[in-house]
Amino acid sequence: MDSISLTRPDDFHLHLRDGAALASVVGDSARQFARAVVMPNLKVPVTTVDQAEAYRRRILAALPAGSDFQALMTLYLSDNTATGEISRLVEHEHIVAVKYYPAGATTNAEHAVSTVEKVYAVLEKMSELSVPLLVHGEVTDAGIDIFDRERVFIERVLAPLMQRFTQLRIVLEHITTKEAVDFVRQGPDTLAATITPQHLVYNRNALFQSGIRPHYYCLPVLKREVHRQALLDVLSSGHARFFLGSDSAPHARGDKESACGCAGIYSAHNAIEIYAGVFDELGKLDQLEAFASHNGADFYGMARNTGQITLQKTDWTVPTTLPFADTEMIPFNAGEICHWKLMTL
Repeated sequence: MDSISLTRPDDFHLHLRDGAALASVVGDSARQFARAVVMPNLKVPVTTVDQAEAYRRRILAALPAGSDFQALMTLYLSDNTATGEISRLVEHEHIVAVKYYPAGATTNAEHAVSTVEKVYAVLEKMSELSVPLLVHGEVTDAGIDIFDRERVFIERVLAPLMQRFTQLRIVLEHITTKEAVDFVRQGPDTLAATITPQHLVYNRNALFQSGIRPHYYCLPVLKREVHRQALLDVLSSGHARFFLGSDSAPHARGDKESACGCAGIYSAHNAIEIYAGVFDELGKLDQLEAFASHNGADFYGMARNTGQITLQKTDWTVPTTLPFADTEMIPFNAGEICHWKLMTL
């Protein structure tokens, strides 16, 4: 197949940053996706409805002229989140979920949830109002190996949480392990998962080829090949509760190439084209549309998009750098050949 047309896709996990950084990246997502669920972990976290609405206005103001891209906002869950904010959230159609970071789990997560018991009242209100909980599924205990943090989170936190709140809708974000795939597959219809391009394309060897490769460092970290294969297997199965969430997370080149480099991979530049390449290699291009354009909208209870995009099978080279605020960043697969190209809308 040399080309494919599909319903315009959505990105159900996206980092846009703020200010000049936001202006540098939002056009890449708007070019490919109709909507994106925007993460709230700014340096000053988006913890209230008012902050989410203000952030959304800044995103819309930064869009290229004529863009109809829709930013779907989230609130940052903390020990101090009030149930009243959840009641207010449902009155705002562009605020669609609440994000749960274990404290210290990733970028700007130091103000997040210390222990899940402290947010039980909020989760009860979310369950009552059918507000999805988006979960960064890793424990942060120093004694747990970084490659086991997702598995342990599922065992210690997520499974008991689901037993307590049986009606709570949950998205386990950016899954990386066979255990996560199996847990979601075997779970109820209230549980879904997003999958990133980097976890489909690379295993943890990419971090250490000919030295430390900081631009392959993300959280959750890349895992063993057996786990990557489990992700590919569930894509091949066409399971309806797995969908696109790029977790595209831009950082300045200097913040990645440092003594304590930031976690995050910027894939928004060509995310849908990377996913197309993965599905093509699997011989499952016919299932790309459901994964990218249908499953997420269906789980969130949103109308599917009506527009279309067309992807052409043609080789092109990913830029080695991209502008980012007053500096530059290194995109996913920088300098490498991408085999699919989004045609002009």
